[in-house]
Amino acid sequence: MEYSLFCHHFYALSVSPVKKKLGLLFIMLLLWVYMLYSCVGYCATMPPGLVVDNNNNNRAKETDFLGKYAEAESGRPDLMMSKLLSRPQSSWTDVESDYDEPSVRRAPRDFSKDEGDVDRAEEWDDGRRVSSLSSFSNGSGNKKLPQAIIIGVKKGGTRALLEFLRVHPDIRAVGAEPHFFDRNYDNGLDWYRDLMPKTLEGQITMEKTPSYFVTREAPARIYALSRDTKLIVVVRDPVTRAISDYTQTLSKKPDIPTFESLTFKNRTTGLIDTSWSAIQIGIYAKHLDNWLQFFPMSQILFVSGERLISDPAGELGRVQDFLGLKRIITDKHFYFNQTKGFPCLKKAEGSSKPHCLGKTKGRTHPNIDPEVVQRLRDFYRPFNMKFYQMTGHNFGWD
Repeated sequence: MEYSLFCHHFYALSVSPVKKKLGLLFIMLLLWVYMLYSCVGYCATMPPGLVVDNNNNNRAKETDFLGKYAEAESGRPDLMMSKLLSRPQSSWTDVESDYDEPSVRRAPRDFSKDEGDVDRAEEWDDGRRVSSLSSFSNGSGNKKLPQAIIIGVKKGGTRALLEFLRVHPDIRAVGAEPHFFDRNYDNGLDWYRDLMPKTLEGQITMEKTPSYFVTREAPARIYALSRDTKLIVVVRDPVTRAISDYTQTLSKKPDIPTFESLTFKNRTTGLIDTSWSAIQIGIYAKHLDNWLQFFPMSQILFVSGERLISDPAGELGRVQDFLGLKRIITDKHFYFNQTKGFPCLKKAEGSSKPHCLGKTKGRTHPNIDPEVVQRLRDFYRPFNMKFYQMTGHNFGWD
């Protein structure tokens, strides 16, 4: 009976052209439904662990990285590079040697190889703590090369600035100093990227290594990586900075020579020893000149180390504007610690408790002969004036 009905309908469709077309459309619909059903069943059997690599642009950038570096050195900045390469390396080695912030690979120090690992571990405990937001980011997103770098200066306030910035939800920063563009450049970009935290869309990856500012090869190397990198320099009265630098070294090696004896090549003539790193770092105009061969002033932000203490929210506002971020870090995030003498966070990243930098920050400076301090102020004054002209900002150190 069913067979005869099917034959009847088939015969009717074969007779009427309209009904024939409707029948063909019905058959095509059945085939489409069957194919869709088969596809869904096949996709359901696929393994769930497939991951799409979103770093194709970064990978492509790596392939041409060495070529760009060679171009940077042989193209636009050739004059400056020839000047830099003609200078003796010995005077620069000391500048890059005596940083006591934790770094990925330790380098030799000026006076001592013992850097007080216990103190640094305590100081950096908060910096390595993972918040709920950080945990979320660590589980998703991608590791990207930094779009912004704090390049200097040592004992200027770079650690405080980075810790303050990490409160911002759109900033993700590596804790330890990578020292990629000075000490670890031969390790390659894969090594460098792997140090970075994972970021989501719209977040900025940052790192800080203060020795970059005084490393002659760093500008060309960063330029070759990305000419759009935003650079931040925390500067401080060079005399105060030099004393702070010495105080740091003195805490590690109490038997080093006095500040006064290290400052002068000849105390009688008053000739300043510019080969000493504590003195050389503070000649900001000289170092900035190297960077301006590769980067325009619009890509470099100078943060006042003094204002970072007296008005942290104001300086953080400038940094957030420079990075193109909403001003989220404000006065409500800070309180002033009378004991240490500088501002602390009411709530640090990943914590509901107040947080100050470790005990290696805010050390009491030794008493320095006022005559020596004045000699240093006289020495730095012309360099400071030049620096004010270059940056268009008077930092008030004189």
